[in-house]
Amino acid sequence: MLNQKLVLDELAKNGVSFFSGVPDSYLNGFCNYILNNVPKERNIIAANEGNAIGIASGHYLATREIPLVYMQNSGIGNAVNPLVSLVDEHVYAVPMLLLIGWRGQPGTGDWPQHQLQGEITTKLLETMHIPYEILEDDNNKMAEIIKRAAAEAEKTRKPYAVIAPKGVMAGEKEDNKDKSYPMSRERAIEIILDNMPEDTIYSATTGRATRELFFLRERRNEAKNRDFLNVGSMGHASSVAFGIALSRPNRRVVCLDGDSAAMMHMGAMTMVSKIDVPNFLHIILNNGAHESVGGQPSSGHSVDFTSIAEACGYVTVGKAAENEEDFVNALEELKTKNKAGFIDVRIHKGLSGKLPPLDFSHREAINDLINELNQEVY
Repeated sequence: MLNQKLVLDELAKNGVSFFSGVPDSYLNGFCNYILNNVPKERNIIAANEGNAIGIASGHYLATREIPLVYMQNSGIGNAVNPLVSLVDEHVYAVPMLLLIGWRGQPGTGDWPQHQLQGEITTKLLETMHIPYEILEDDNNKMAEIIKRAAAEAEKTRKPYAVIAPKGVMAGEKEDNKDKSYPMSRERAIEIILDNMPEDTIYSATTGRATRELFFLRERRNEAKNRDFLNVGSMGHASSVAFGIALSRPNRRVVCLDGDSAAMMHMGAMTMVSKIDVPNFLHIILNNGAHESVGGQPSSGHSVDFTSIAEACGYVTVGKAAENEEDFVNALEELKTKNKAGFIDVRIHKGLSGKLPPLDFSHREAINDLINELNQEVY
């Protein structure tokens, strides 16, 4: 791994001292270092990557200082619109550095949800006319790349991307457990499984929720054909759940969302104000962190999701569930409501136990769910 102090020093030497982005496991060494060594007003962990491009643009317009935006390559999709219609040289010509973690890099092997993204990462940058360089685990070469990237961005008033393959910017995993709330995510999911009808359909968000639901099913000797595991497309698990609930009104549908995922595409919560989906229950497992990629803080524990949900048209119990009793009572109360329900359940960071990687056949799993929902064999 590169020396992150040297990385930050080189960036500062070349006039880059403002950061915004979405944390990534391939960048967690960098993300954790700037979290601990950069003032919080100069490192803005954004709701999504497009949000980070906008924040960085505002910083440049106000200061003429070149910012850096960090993201996993999966976040390029969220960033495309502002990259091509805001910061492009033919629009407002905003220079910035893009630090991109390269999941699914061809030839390295990765999970299916990262493979196509890895293959097209450099092609997407080329299509947007964004020059790029690929980092190596070499501090001297890193310094040269940063110098070149900053100079070129300033000269051309364009973004310049620096791509980080696996291991180059990733640090050691840290113990992220805390005691802020008594429940773990695993325990919260188990409470849901214990208190919802057996034929409930679940849509679990990207990261730990998918893994914990999968392995809870195994531990409980339960079938997995009612579970949608949203292993990619962060922020869209609730939309998938909404679509299923709308199309199968006779089935209870529960979204196991995360605070960071919900904030990434919070506009999805407004859908229940347009169309009645009384069989839909949206639960945010809120640990106030981007836990899957390194435990960097989110705004989850500062945001009043319950009030937001009520304003969007959900029925709630009026407050977050902060312990098991609160949570069970909320589940029981919302079962009686003929309206889309919402619960913000506060949990602490950390896994209750060590989980192996989530290795399963995506096609087989989704066909099982399709068959369950349609009650026929494809």
